[in-house]
Amino acid sequence: MAVKRKVRPAVYGLMAEFDNPTDAVAAARRVHEEGYRKIDAFSPYPVEELSEAVGVHKTYMPHVVLVGGILGGLTGYLLQYYVHVHYYALNVGGKPFHSWPAFIPVTFEMTVLGAGLFAVFGMLAMNGLPEPYHPVFNAPNFALASRDRFFVLVESADPKFDRERTGELLRSLGPREVTDVEH
Repeated sequence: MAVKRKVRPAVYGLMAEFDNPTDAVAAARRVHEEGYRKIDAFSPYPVEELSEAVGVHKTYMPHVVLVGGILGGLTGYLLQYYVHVHYYALNVGGKPFHSWPAFIPVTFEMTVLGAGLFAVFGMLAMNGLPEPYHPVFNAPNFALASRDRFFVLVESADPKFDRERTGELLRSLGPREVTDVEH
């Protein structure tokens, strides 16, 4: 019985290099308007319009942080309740065992801790980090993405990707250079 292997495309994608953020944003917007959805952009500093141009609009981070806060708060409160009411109940000064006002500071701190931890680990997971290797690291001039150049990448995994037509589209947007990104 023959094993069927998934054939990897010859290139990871095509990447256009731009000198300024305005041209990169216009190019990313145009590529997105042409129907490409597997697009990425790289810049030396955050450009809000660039992420909007490649189609990144929705994030689940607020929901992740909310769940982390709720779980942290519940954990803090229920832990105190279990310890003070069931496991080690001491009647101190005639107070009731379940004295909820005394539980509030720890509950608040556990809420903040849970939300913070979920934010950090959720961000790492959603960004696919840590990522010690990515094919764009081998592209010529990509080291300039951390200095003064802007890049727009169209991945070959995009259903609309055709090496010639996608290359023509990218070249028509006035980049400094269009290069193949090898796997």
